[in-house]
Amino acid sequence: FTGLLNIGHVAFYGVGAYTSALLALNFGVPFWLGCLLGGLIAGLFGLLLAVPTIKLKGDYLAIATLGFAIIVENVFRNWTGLTRGPLGLPGIPKPLFFGVTLSGFSYLILVLVFLLITYLFIRHIVNSPYGRVLKSIREDELVATSLGKNVIRYKTQALMISAFFAGVAGSLYAHYITFIDPSSFSILESILIISMVIVGGLASVEGSIIGAIILILLPEPLRFLPLPSFAIGALRQMIYAGILIFLLVKRPQGITGENLKEAKNAAGS
Repeated sequence: FTGLLNIGHVAFYGVGAYTSALLALNFGVPFWLGCLLGGLIAGLFGLLLAVPTIKLKGDYLAIATLGFAIIVENVFRNWTGLTRGPLGLPGIPKPLFFGVTLSGFSYLILVLVFLLITYLFIRHIVNSPYGRVLKSIREDELVATSLGKNVIRYKTQALMISAFFAGVAGSLYAHYITFIDPSSFSILESILIISMVIVGGLASVEGSIIGAIILILLPEPLRFLPLPSFAIGALRQMIYAGILIFLLVKRPQGITGENLKEAKNAAGS
């Protein structure tokens, strides 16, 4: 919505996961508090990324965020005193809700609740006057500046908000899988996240959900084919690439996304 191409989004996802997992394993912090702190720490990392890069645009910003993700992944891999490096963090506890351990179907319900809260919050933001300022920055940063908007502040806030929710998602992942290691937060995960947005639709909250569902569920039938595991992984990546190429050619704005060019022409007329 703000026009920031962040290829390093997986870094915030990983920061949230490691923060929540380390707090739970080392200090016995409950999931609910660890999840919140994971999101907040990820938001601070969003600020850390914004300070040196927020004035960059387009491909330059994308390259900078890519470098940030690589740095964070290597910190996870080499700071063995904290993260145990490639050995990972096993035994991450499942969440407790009134003394009941959440797993399986109950964990699915928990994730759906988080999804609903996130959806309502983001939808409220993008439909508010604040969200219209973000869109104006995406469409024409110079005009937004001439109207007295502090573009750098808005960009920084947008990056921190997105980082916060990525951190919460990382916490949910860590406590569900109960084991994390640096390979779970490689740059390939960022490519998957961006693919979800492109497939679902640019500048569409609903489209992000639709894109996630499609890209996660579509390759699942491959599990039933008599293929070795390494071939299934390669075929899954080929399917992702094929879908992206088809959509970029036939419908660049995605399934439910705004046609930004048509929107500009309509506004001009």
